Parts: sequence; structure tokens; C-alpha cells
Amino acid sequence: MEHVVIVGNGIAGVTAARHIRKNSDKKITIISAESEHFFSRTALMYVYMGHMRFKDLKPYEDHFWSKNRIDLKQAYVKKVDTANKTLLLAKGDTITYDTLILATGSVPATYGWKGLELHGVQGLVSKQDLELLEKNAPNNQACPKAVIVGGGLIGVELAEMLHTRKIEVTMLVREKGFWSSVLPEADAQMISEHIKSHHINLLHEEELDEILGDAQGNVRAIRTKSGKEISCNLVGITTGVKPKIDFLEGSGIATDKGILVNRLLQTNQAHVYAIGDCAQQHEAIGLRKPVEAVWYTGRMMGETVAQTICGTPFEYNPGNWFNSAKFFDIEYQTYGWVFSNKNKKPYEAHFHWKHPDNTKCITIAYHKETRAFLGINTFGIRMRHDVLDHWLNTRKSVDEVVHNLAQANFDPEFFKSYYSNINAAFSGANSKA
Repeated sequence: MEHVVIVGNGIAGVTAARHIRKNSDKKITIISAESEHFFSRTALMYVYMGHMRFKDLKPYEDHFWSKNRIDLKQAYVKKVDTANKTLLLAKGDTITYDTLILATGSVPATYGWKGLELHGVQGLVSKQDLELLEKNAPNNQACPKAVIVGGGLIGVELAEMLHTRKIEVTMLVREKGFWSSVLPEADAQMISEHIKSHHINLLHEEELDEILGDAQGNVRAIRTKSGKEISCNLVGITTGVKPKIDFLEGSGIATDKGILVNRLLQTNQAHVYAIGDCAQQHEAIGLRKPVEAVWYTGRMMGETVAQTICGTPFEYNPGNWFNSAKFFDIEYQTYGWVFSNKNKKPYEAHFHWKHPDNTKCITIAYHKETRAFLGINTFGIRMRHDVLDHWLNTRKSVDEVVHNLAQANFDPEFFKSYYSNINAAFSGANSKA
């Protein structure tokens, strides 16, 4: 019987296992060093905040795996021997495969700062990171002050987590606005002000230079490149993530930033595939990045590779870009492409509307010449994925999209609607143009 071994039990690896089981009787083994059972990584923050227990993050009952004949092995893969189709595990034992799927995810990206080895320096990606945070920052008596380095989604999640335990938080953001490497300036500035309104000390255009320790090897402060010294007990490194691929050295599997794959998610080695955060497309798909550390793309890759392994191969096609997040209590959605000021395309124009209360806004991107709808960012206003996806696929004009925004509404029935205000602002902007 063919043995499929999956390294990694995140959303990509587990989705692959589930769909292989639906379509075949192959022997399936999932190996993970992080946790015994699959859990919803995006909800880790709510365990620290006291809203959930870790066991509540498991989407499936523990008996689900044996019922579906999916073997789970908690171990760390130290080396991959593709010539002999064998995995060497950290404890010295081995496991052989017929087909190998690498779904090893990401680790925090660091940039060689002095002091990274000090106690109290950590990222927030894994279950072990959450457990370490409970040790490093159990309360504001043990950890009165924290510094977060980086202004992305993990950074704002960590800030909110620490804030719930009344820990004083300073964030270092090297841009002029929060996440302005991704968001247009107007969106980034609004989110910056919103984060500050929650009593987070947000420092723009500041970068980490060095982490300073005490005689016992604990964090005592950080120094910025501008010379500021900020005392702290915890340093959260949230400057992005990178694929977990260090164990592949000598395997013959081609890597760059991630594990290089084609559209069928195959590596350069026969019967070896890579999916999720660790996979890198040889050629980026459309305007997407070659490596995408996003939950839903990992799920889609898992479904895709399962079909290929089960004899009905088709190419990975993630469709229109979309994503969502929360900035404290503001929900964010994006569909299509709305580029930051720095990365804005020559043909791209933006329409921006913001509510006077500074907690709701939208930015719509469209083609200057054809007026085709290119994408939308929403903050504090919920939109329907299926409607916006349809508008992108059918290349609706920006005028038609704005006029019919209410059709995409996904807010509960008694939420206040702002579509007439948005429409009026758009009409006013166009009359001046």
C-alpha cells in the first residue's frame, strides 16, 4: 500500500490528509513536532486573552484521526533522504515514504540583531511561542513593559494580547503609518491612530538596533537606530515570517526563500511536494507573491495536492486575492489588489472614504483609463466575498461597484449603513476630477 507522509500538521498538511483519505485508501502519516493534534493557529491569541482554552482550538475530536485512518506521529524531522525515501527523526528513528508532502510552515524572520538570545525575546507563530509568552509575560507585575518590533498583523495581535493583561506596550514601526508597506497611506494612518487610541505607544520611523540584557541574561531594554533606549521585559519579534526549510540541507530538494514548486506543487524531486507557507512558486501567480503565508491558500494547496496524488492532477489556482484581519476592534477585509503608495501601479487610482469617527473607511482601487474595478479595502464595514469576487471576475466598472456596494453588504441587519455617504463622496470626487 502506498504510504503518504506529510510533514506538518497545520491547515495545509491536514487538508491534504483529509482529501487524500476522501479519495483513496492510501496509508497516511502526519508528522509534527509542534503539537499532537491540529489546531486553529489564527485563534492562538484568544487563549492568552482568556477567551478560549487550547483544547477549544482543535476543530476535530481526537478520535477523528483514528476513525479516518490517519496516523499521527509527534516528532521532529531532522533530515530528508530523497534517494532512499527516508526521513531521519531527531530521536534517531526513521520513517520511509512513497510520497512526501512538506507542509512545514513558517518561523519568525529575524535580521541578526544583537541580543536575540536573551531571555524575554520571542516571536508569536507556534504553540511553543504561546507557551513561552505565558512564561515571559504572565501579568504586568512580572512583565510591566514590552516592546514589539514590527508593524504587521502578528505585531498588532501581540499588542492586543499584552494590552489585555495591562502590560505597557511600545511598538516600533519603520514606516510613517502602520503596515504602510501593504496599506495605502490613508488606511495606514487611520489604523495607526486607532492603535494609539488603545494606549499603545506606537513609534513611527523607528527601527531596532540592539536588544540589551542584564547580568542574568534577561532583556532589560532595546536601543533604536535613532539612539532611543526603551526599557522593557519582553521583546516581541514580529518582523514577518520565513519558510521553515533548514532541515532540507543536503536533501537535493531545490529551495530559494522557500521550497520551489511548480503549479502542481511538485518539487524537483520525484514524489515530493510542498504546500502552505513553506512552498515557493517558481513563477508568481499573477500579482501574488511567490511565497504566501496565508491560511486559506494553505488550505487550497492541500486540496490541490491531494487531487494530484490521487490521480486527478490539476494546477493550483488561488483565484482573486483576499484576506481579513482585526486591528483591535476594527475588522479589515481586502479583495483584489489595493496597493500601498510605495507599490502603487502606474495605472492605479484610489477612491478613499473615511467616517468622521475614524473607525470605518474604504479604499477602492480602479484603472485610471478603463475605470475597471481592481480591488477594495474595508475597515469596520463587512462585505460579502461572493459578490466582490464576482465583480472582480466580470471586470465591473468602479462606477457600477460603488453604486451597488449595498448589494455586497454583510453587516448584521441592524448595523448602520454608510453606502449613501460613500456614494455621495464618490460622486463629489468624480465631479471635481
